[in-house]
Amino acid sequence: MSTVTLDSKTPSGPIEERWTKHKFDMKLVNPANKRKFTVIVVGTGLAGAAAAASLAELGYQVKCFTFHDTPRRAHSIAAQGGINAAKNYKNDGDSVHRLFYDTVKGGDFRSRESNVYRLAEVSVDIIDQCVAQGVPFAREYGGMLDNRSFGGAQVSRTFYARGQTGQQLLLGAYQALMQQVSLGRVELHTKTELVDIVLKDGVAAGIVTRDLTTGEIQPWSAHATLLCTGGYGNVFYLSTNAMNSNVTAAWRAHRRGALFANPCFTQIHPTCIPASDEFQSKLTLMSESLRNDGRIWVPKNFDDNRPADQIPEEDRDYFLERKYPAFGNLVPRDVASRNAKTVVDEGRGVGPLKNGVFLDFGESIDRLGEKTVFERYGNLFDMYERITDENPMRTPMRIYPAVHYTMGGLWVDYNLMTNIPGLYALGEANFSDHGANRLGASALMQGLADGYFVAPYTVGDYLAGLLGQSPVSTDDPVFTQAVAAARDDVARWLAVKGTKSPEHFHRELGKIIWDRCGMARDKNGLEKAISEVRALREEFHKDVRVLGGADGVNQSIEKVGRIDDFFELGELMCRDALMREESCGGHFRVEHQTEDGEAKRDDENFSFVGAWQWQGPGTPQDLVKENLEFEYVHPTQRSYK
Repeated sequence: MSTVTLDSKTPSGPIEERWTKHKFDMKLVNPANKRKFTVIVVGTGLAGAAAAASLAELGYQVKCFTFHDTPRRAHSIAAQGGINAAKNYKNDGDSVHRLFYDTVKGGDFRSRESNVYRLAEVSVDIIDQCVAQGVPFAREYGGMLDNRSFGGAQVSRTFYARGQTGQQLLLGAYQALMQQVSLGRVELHTKTELVDIVLKDGVAAGIVTRDLTTGEIQPWSAHATLLCTGGYGNVFYLSTNAMNSNVTAAWRAHRRGALFANPCFTQIHPTCIPASDEFQSKLTLMSESLRNDGRIWVPKNFDDNRPADQIPEEDRDYFLERKYPAFGNLVPRDVASRNAKTVVDEGRGVGPLKNGVFLDFGESIDRLGEKTVFERYGNLFDMYERITDENPMRTPMRIYPAVHYTMGGLWVDYNLMTNIPGLYALGEANFSDHGANRLGASALMQGLADGYFVAPYTVGDYLAGLLGQSPVSTDDPVFTQAVAAARDDVARWLAVKGTKSPEHFHRELGKIIWDRCGMARDKNGLEKAISEVRALREEFHKDVRVLGGADGVNQSIEKVGRIDDFFELGELMCRDALMREESCGGHFRVEHQTEDGEAKRDDENFSFVGAWQWQGPGTPQDLVKENLEFEYVHPTQRSYK
């Protein structure tokens, strides 16, 4: 068993005062001393760009790394629908407490209350920050920022820029980052991938990277390291994530001792374009905002092959509206996804492969007019039509759930520090805010909250205790050994000379994880998945073929290491899902459901964060528990009826 004990460093006192009190209690670094500290930021999405820009503006020396050719390529750019904030512009009853409540409930009571309340509290400042940067949020006729509703809430709190919210927010963070680059406060390294975390006496000392253009492997030292590298949804192979998205930075930290928390908590997004064949390499997201004006339905009759416009109302099943009258089509993502899977599995799916449900805008077009509906969703409609050759203004969209977001990640305390001193994880790379299910429009909120408003305080508190200390020299044996090990890894993969590509093994791994640890899981399937993943990984190590050499551009080298990490992660996901004998949020064990098919939690035995400690290659990780306490939102059976 693990000897690690977890201290969440959650402040005491009334929850409304905890973050304010904590900020005051933290140690400060004066402006002259900030210049003496170096901070590494890995990743340039919303969390990474915001953190790097904010820390540099405070005066710290920042080294920022991205494997893209520009920070603008970060996957945050793909977010569509919006960002939540409790400003109550609609005067419909919203508040910081209600956003806090909705987020804890939406996560099925598997998140840390103090972190979630801070997220809701800081949300109101994020909007002001982004407006000041020039983010073109949608506005009402009178000039006020507009809001729309999203799943899991009965108020309108989501700020948006058509269907391009992630892109516009990232451009705001990017310009803040590049200003600091131009001032010489941020040293930006593009086309550079993290391959290892370096520790000195158990403390984070820096990183090792591989230049994706030259193949050069280099060490970098700093007083603190921030991982802002996103989630691990691509373990499923098919997902809405960019194809290069991976788990490597977080997983290499895990192999160095950082705990990995709640890996089985993955989110299935209900509104994605269904797969058209089994050889696709990724799936395409359609924003959840479409559920504001689109109604989800399938034919009542099995194998009804009539075109949608020829199926009369009495033959349509608006199944979400039927089952959840209070929330209707705006139930949380996990609920909407499971219900879509149910009707498709019953044989009522639509489309050529019978693998979708309809998202129909006909009623909204009749009520609001084509112009209004197109103004709200036009770019999403255009994207859908380019992919499917179908016009959503004339015929309903076809959608089906797909892997989208991961609520699990590196374990962090209230300060966003992992259990390794000096190593932080921000945004989707950590586990902290969403529990077992993320509400829509909360990912952008968390990334910017962590980068702009949390890390600048908490990192400073840590650095204040290091005043007068220099970063560990890159000539130190801990760095030279890490560099040598990274070079040996490259040589090892090149020496295998097998017969199958890395993509072949990634696709096969993804099928196992999706079939056994996807939208529905059971004990037998999970046990089978663990044995299948182990067997496939053994074959992968013996028969993968990596073309090219160690120097220069070599995407095979990039992929093979990432896929190896996915193998280890995939096994841990299945072990985590097997351990958690309950259903909650995106984790649905078929053995644990209510009479009407809803997730059935076991609060007495599983109200904890499951954090796993690395024990070495081929050895199962040890489980470390952080018990969750609910003082303000008392766990109940979730109901959206």
